[in-house]
Amino acid sequence: MSLLSKSAENIAVQFQEHLTADGKAEKTLESYVGDIRAFLQWLETKGAEFNGKLKRFHITSYRNYLVQEAYEVNTINKKINSLQSFNQYLIDKGYVNEIAVDLKKDKVKIAAGSEGEVEVYNDDEIEKLIFYIQSDAVTSRDRMIILMLLYTGVRVSELVNIKLKDIDILSLNLTITWGKGGKRREVPLKSEVVDSIKEYLEGERKESKFADSEYLILTNRASKMDRDAVNKLLNRIGKELGFKLNPHKFRHSFCTRLLKKGVELTTVAKLAGHASIQTTANFYINTSQKDKRDAVELL
Repeated sequence: MSLLSKSAENIAVQFQEHLTADGKAEKTLESYVGDIRAFLQWLETKGAEFNGKLKRFHITSYRNYLVQEAYEVNTINKKINSLQSFNQYLIDKGYVNEIAVDLKKDKVKIAAGSEGEVEVYNDDEIEKLIFYIQSDAVTSRDRMIILMLLYTGVRVSELVNIKLKDIDILSLNLTITWGKGGKRREVPLKSEVVDSIKEYLEGERKESKFADSEYLILTNRASKMDRDAVNKLLNRIGKELGFKLNPHKFRHSFCTRLLKKGVELTTVAKLAGHASIQTTANFYINTSQKDKRDAVELL
């Protein structure tokens, strides 16, 4: 069942049909449509039934919302790109005459000259999170999602696209298909992750009306969870714990913790699915301000 008003749902469907006719790749189409549906749902929670009249105010308000909710810069900018495409579609179809999306103004910029230090969860935060998900109030699906983010380093786009055939319980391996050309990598699964997958498969998922889906993670309304649903889950848990959760920070933490435990850079790069070791070196060797100060004190 759609969460959108009839007029917004019709426009969303027409936009999807337009992208399909335009020959967009399946993943691109899925990304654009998912972003637009999330935007329209947000807009209609503000009491504005969408009829195609996209306004500049809608874009700036939504961008501010995404920033306040601590969405990653890349995620926000991806959504802005999707909105620009949607804006152009609405102009072409005569819904509006003006451009509402200004990429130069709307895209979030990273301060020039910044060191690019990534944020990671500290040991106390990870411990609090692990204790939290053991609660009976947390579903087996949500517990599994958190453990997979913690212990596999998957991107959220990879997480929601995991299929049942990608999991080998016997060898304790997860196969991830990623990037252009369908590259594949294997990620070993910790016993805690395997146990959480089994619990979900044998209980909550088995009882779902979408149990026949080829995808691992389902929702009450769909045969496949999407990225925005994962972000909403993390936002909700983060508010209860008192610190923000997001998929990128899980990934940063996974890679950084491995490096700090002495795992070779090449191994971390393979587990993370980086095209080159330099990517790992540039973005995932996280040296905190405290680490730097401690290092200087050794002199």
